[in-house]
Amino acid sequence: MNRQIIDRGRLRSGQSFYLKKLTVNHLRDILKLQHVVEQTVEGASFLQPLTTEEYNYILSGNGSMIGIFIHDQLVAFRAMLIPNSKDPEHLGRDLGLLETEWSKIIYSEISIVHPTYRGNRLQNYMGKQLFKQVDKRIFRYIATTVAPFNIPSIKDKLALGMKISALKAKYNGKLRYILIRDLHISPDYNNYTTTQIVNMQDINLQKNLLEAGYCGIAIQKKNGNYDVTYAK
Repeated sequence: MNRQIIDRGRLRSGQSFYLKKLTVNHLRDILKLQHVVEQTVEGASFLQPLTTEEYNYILSGNGSMIGIFIHDQLVAFRAMLIPNSKDPEHLGRDLGLLETEWSKIIYSEISIVHPTYRGNRLQNYMGKQLFKQVDKRIFRYIATTVAPFNIPSIKDKLALGMKISALKAKYNGKLRYILIRDLHISPDYNNYTTTQIVNMQDINLQKNLLEAGYCGIAIQKKNGNYDVTYAK
């Protein structure tokens, strides 16, 4: 296997792909794919696109990025970001962690899949690959933000063992779930003693439950609407 290739796999159609670590040399392809996704309805609604400078920051040793290629064409990528501890938007503050713990947080950043190749669980596949690579000696927490009603992304994060821990306005007032996974604790949700199911549209009740120590552990569709299961 090519040393630059991390893994190989097949789509549901049987088409083969390979996974590689991305570098600054892939920046043009990364921006091109992001632009394609931005043109889709889902992308326009939920995607928080990164700038050229932000991608350069990640690719210059402040995180990691992996990409899926089919016939040497980049069709999906996912990133992890080591945040600046002085960032006024730092998620450690939103999660209520002590500032001394912020340096132990790494972000699950942007994840993009070309519209043609959605439905192959590529986002979750890349997430598992990146989460395995996190050095637990350095980082204890993986954190991220997701827009309410971005159902595929919420399901992806929950499937990776993350849980909803806050619901706040971020990025110039955009409402976001803030999720976290503690790598020192097994993501076992069977220890919860109290659960409550809430319609995703009921923002105030969700905020109240989160402030009372609940966390979101699952979502489910019911009568055309999505509910969130909160537990503590």
